[in-house]
Amino acid sequence: MHIQEWLETIPAVSIYLLVGLVIGLESLGIPLPGEIVLVSSALLASQHGEIDPVVLGICASTGAIIGDSIGYAIGRKGGKPLLERLGRRFPKHFGPDHVAQAERAFEKWGMWAVFFGRFVALLRIFAGPLAGVLHMPYWRFLVANILGGILWAGGTTAVIYSIGIVAEPWLKGFSWVALALALVLGLTVTMVLRSRMKKAAAAADATETAAAAAE
Repeated sequence: MHIQEWLETIPAVSIYLLVGLVIGLESLGIPLPGEIVLVSSALLASQHGEIDPVVLGICASTGAIIGDSIGYAIGRKGGKPLLERLGRRFPKHFGPDHVAQAERAFEKWGMWAVFFGRFVALLRIFAGPLAGVLHMPYWRFLVANILGGILWAGGTTAVIYSIGIVAEPWLKGFSWVALALALVLGLTVTMVLRSRMKKAAAAADATETAAAAAE
C-alpha cells in the first residue's frame, strides 16, 4: 500500500487522542516529544481533510492544560524530593542544572514562566510540577496555564496547518517526500519562533537587570 494511502486510513479520532495524550503527559512532567507530535499532526491535517485542525488544536490545548494542572498537583504534594527522584531517573531532563535553570526562570518571571515556558522545551516539562513545588498560587498558575496552553497548542496548529496548505500544491507530486519536506519546513518555522521567544525573554531579562543595577 502506498504510504499516502496508508496515512489516510488512520482514523482522525486516533490522531486527536494521540496528540492530546502525548502533550498531556509531556506537560505533566514526562519527557516526550509533544512539539514534534503536534507539528506532524498539523501537517497531516493539512494533507488529509478527515482531520479537523480546529478539533486538533482543541485536543492539543486541552491536553496541555490538563497535563500541566496534574503536574502542578503532583509537584505540590511531592515537593523538592520529587524533583530529586526525577533527577536520578531522568538526569538528561531533570538534572541539577536543569532544575536550577528552571527555578531561576520562575524566580524572575513568576506566573509568566508558566506562560512563556510553553514555547521552551525544558520549561514545558518543568512548568507544572515546579509551580507546584514552589507553591505558586493556583489561580495565577491556572491563568498562565490556560493562556499559554491555548496560544502554544492552538497557535502552533494554525501556523503549521496553514504552511502545509500553502506548500501542498507545490509538493503534491512527491507523496511521502512532500510530507517529509513539509515536516522539516514546519519544524524549522517552529524553531525560529521559539528562538525569537527566547531572545525576547533574554532581552527583557537584560533590561530588568540593567534597571536593577541602575537603582
